[in-house]
Amino acid sequence: MSPSEVSSWLVPSFARSVTSAGGTAPQQDIEAAALRLLARWNEPERSYHGVAHLVDLLQHVDELKQETHNLDAVRLAAWYHGAVFDAAESAAYARRGGEDEAASAELARAELSALGVPEPAVSAVATMVAGLARHSAPGDGGDSAVLSDADLAILASDPQRYRQYLTKVREEYAHIPAHDYLAARKAIVGRLLSRSPLYTSPLGRGWERQARENLTAELARIDREMASTAPTT
Repeated sequence: MSPSEVSSWLVPSFARSVTSAGGTAPQQDIEAAALRLLARWNEPERSYHGVAHLVDLLQHVDELKQETHNLDAVRLAAWYHGAVFDAAESAAYARRGGEDEAASAELARAELSALGVPEPAVSAVATMVAGLARHSAPGDGGDSAVLSDADLAILASDPQRYRQYLTKVREEYAHIPAHDYLAARKAIVGRLLSRSPLYTSPLGRGWERQARENLTAELARIDREMASTAPTT
């Protein structure tokens, strides 16, 4: 999916959120920032964490919008949450996903400030983005909870879509040996299952059961595959 295929509604949507958040930059500068972000989301190594994931996240944010205090700030955080992506070995062996939340938060802070968004709004967006690191439970509820729940909504997909999600994530780490990848994925799944609850917004809690069923099934599959896959030496 190229930027030209999705920019007809994504770029204006980003621009509306920037303006609603208080941005004062000219329209063409805001749209140029949106196109730069879309170029990031279209990087070739992103099999799962690409534009389709961004669109899915924005749609889930809107699904939970009645739980938000500042909907446009949450939407902007969705745009920036995975803007910096690294699927190198260092990310996999650190047992974390390829989205670099800390670097993405700093990018959000720099770009939104340059677009004239007031500092309190910039700080709110950057804090939400950084708070997605390791999917720790958001401490302040509200907007952070909505962003976290929307990002984890894929876990509550129907089993067929969940398998497609797993396939695409594996493609991003095709350069990682199978046993090493499974060990890293097992750590991530175990960490997610240890969260109680997984979803912390009132509306998001309806996804809990399906997500846990999917994660539990994945963990069992990982254990079976690890038993038949020799570790690297």
